[in-house]
Amino acid sequence: QVQLVESGGGLVQDGGSLRLSCAASGRTFSSAVMGWFRQAPGKEREFVAAIRRSDGSTYYADSVKGRFTISRDNAKNTVYLQMNSLKPEDTAVYYCAASIYSVADWSKTSEYRYWGQGTQVTVSS
Repeated sequence: QVQLVESGGGLVQDGGSLRLSCAASGRTFSSAVMGWFRQAPGKEREFVAAIRRSDGSTYYADSVKGRFTISRDNAKNTVYLQMNSLKPEDTAVYYCAASIYSVADWSKTSEYRYWGQGTQVTVSS
């Protein structure tokens, strides 16, 4: 079992920055891939970014590439999402996700078994 707890969400103005954190506990050594997804009201949950534990490889959605950075501190069992140049369309609940196995498609929600409770990010125009 892996438990995930997100923090760092909030209200920020257009162009601002936020850093989300996801603290993992439980079988953290097994979290082969960790990712961030988001869900806006009335929309499906969508992929944002992911990182592989073994070599630190990262993968981003086109909509956030160049603005968001995912990183992880294995010693602290924590994954971060640094979000810069935020836009109103980035407003959503952001979820941390983990898979204990390698994933075939980093962007699919079905690849991740463990999920956090989500943290709200609101970007005002």
